[in-house]
Amino acid sequence: MSLAEALVELQSLTERLRRDCPWDREQTERTIVPHTVEEAYEVADAAIGRDDAKLADELGDLLFQVYFLSLLLQERGAGNLEEVARLAHEKLVRRHPHVFGDAEARTAGRVRERWDEIKRTDEEREGIFHDVPDSLPALLYARKVQRRAAAIGFEYPDTAGAFADLDDEVRELKDALAEAGEVAPETEPPAHVFEEMGDVFFAAVNVARRLNVDPELALRTMTRRFVERVERAEERAAAEGKSFAQLELAEQDRYFDLAKEDFR
Repeated sequence: MSLAEALVELQSLTERLRRDCPWDREQTERTIVPHTVEEAYEVADAAIGRDDAKLADELGDLLFQVYFLSLLLQERGAGNLEEVARLAHEKLVRRHPHVFGDAEARTAGRVRERWDEIKRTDEEREGIFHDVPDSLPALLYARKVQRRAAAIGFEYPDTAGAFADLDDEVRELKDALAEAGEVAPETEPPAHVFEEMGDVFFAAVNVARRLNVDPELALRTMTRRFVERVERAEERAAAEGKSFAQLELAEQDRYFDLAKEDFR
C-alpha cells in the first residue's frame, strides 16, 4: 500500500466512524481535545523511552486526532484535511527561506531567530507574546514566554547570567522561608513564599532553555527515574521482610542508595 492510499483509507475510516459509531457522532472539539493532548504526551513518552514500536503506534493515534478534528472543520464548512495539509505546507515553506529561498541560516540558532522574525514581520503577529496558549503546561508556557522575550534580545547575554539569577531566586526563597517559618503540611503557604517559589521555577526553566533542555521532558524523565528507584528500594526491603513505608528515613535512604546502584 502506498502512502497516499494509506492516508486516504484513514480518512475514509474516520468518516465512517463519525457516521456509524454512536460515541464518535457525539464528539466535539472540546470533548476530543483532551484526548489529543493525552495522545501527544504518549508520543513524547514513547520517544523519550526510545521505544520505536510504541512510537509508531502512538503516532498513529495522534494522526487520527488530526484527521478527526479536520473532519469536524469540514462538517461546518470551515476547512478540511486537504486545507490543513496545504496550510502546513505553505507555512513551513514560508518559515524556511534558507531552504526554499535565498536567505542564509547556517546554524540551528539562526534558524530559530529567522523563524521568530518571520512570525513577527511577514505574518504580522502583534505583540511579543502573540498566540502563546495559556493552556500549555506551566513549564512549557514559561519556556515559550522566555523564547519570545529572547527573540527581541530581552535575556541574559550568557548562561552564567541565567545561573546567577537562579542562585538569587533560591536565596530569596530561603529568606522568605526564614521569615515565614516552616510551612505546615496541607496548608496554604504565605503569599511571599508562593511567589518566590514561582520565581525559582521560572529561573530554572530559563537555565534549561539556555542548555537546550526541554524542562517538561526533563522533569518527567527524572520523576519516572525516582519512581523506579523507590519501587526498587521497596522491593529490596520486602525481600528482607521489611515494609519500606514503615522504615526510619535513614534505613529508607540505605535501600534507596542500593536501588540506585541497580540502575547503573
